[in-house]
Amino acid sequence: MTLAYSIAEARARFSDVIRRVREGRTVTVTHRGEPVAEIRPVERGRERTLEERLEELRRTGRLFPAANPRQPFRPVARRPGALARFLAERAGEGP
Repeated sequence: MTLAYSIAEARARFSDVIRRVREGRTVTVTHRGEPVAEIRPVERGRERTLEERLEELRRTGRLFPAANPRQPFRPVARRPGALARFLAERAGEGP
C-alpha cells in the first residue's frame, strides 16, 4: 500500500516516513496534490551491473539513445576563451 504525504507533512514527519519505508512501504510525496517523488525501500540482493541498470533506464523510457551516435561533439562556445571573457565580465573587469 502506498502512503501519500504533502511536502510539508513529509518534512514535519520525516522520522515517521522513514519508519514506514523501513517497514517495506512506499511513500509518495505530493505538491498541491500532485505526486512529485517516491520514497521506497532500497532493493536488497545482487547488485546490478552498469549494463543492467542502463537497460532498465532504456526500457522505462528514462534514457534515450543518441539520434546520431557517430556525430562528432561540438563545443558550445564558438570562440576560444569564451569562459575567460565571461568570468572577467562577471568580475567587473570589462570585456
